[in-house]
Amino acid sequence: MLRKHSATLHGHRTSFSLEEVFWDELKLIAAARAIPLARLVAEIDDARSADSNLSSALRVHVLAWIKSTRDTTPDA
Repeated sequence: MLRKHSATLHGHRTSFSLEEVFWDELKLIAAARAIPLARLVAEIDDARSADSNLSSALRVHVLAWIKSTRDTTPDA
């Protein structure tokens, strides 16, 4: 289910829509990196291209994180 979230990025409120599964993964990524979720969202926002929207950038970040984790996990 798509849900609207809000964050303050560089002193400005913004909102984005994200499926719960992506939101949950972002929280796990922030925890794994030992940083606040708001900081992670700000980092992703700062790194995205001008023609990309924040929701898409967040999803792509989650996918890249999962792929990088999978690529470094030894085969069972």
